[in-house]
Amino acid sequence: TSGEQRLSNFMLWQLAYAELHFSPLLWPDFDGAAFDKALDDFCLRRRRFGMTDEQIEAQGA
Repeated sequence: TSGEQRLSNFMLWQLAYAELHFSPLLWPDFDGAAFDKALDDFCLRRRRFGMTDEQIEAQGA
């Protein structure tokens, strides 16, 4: 896949606004530390709940 992360249209409509994390680890190597890293990555994201940055800024004003 040349290092690209793709869904190949798998459940495309069901994944609208989903927050995805792609790990370079294979499943047998995915341990508690890798899970903690995924959670840390999620915590650093700015959740927009389907809105644009402009819509979020307008709500805060």
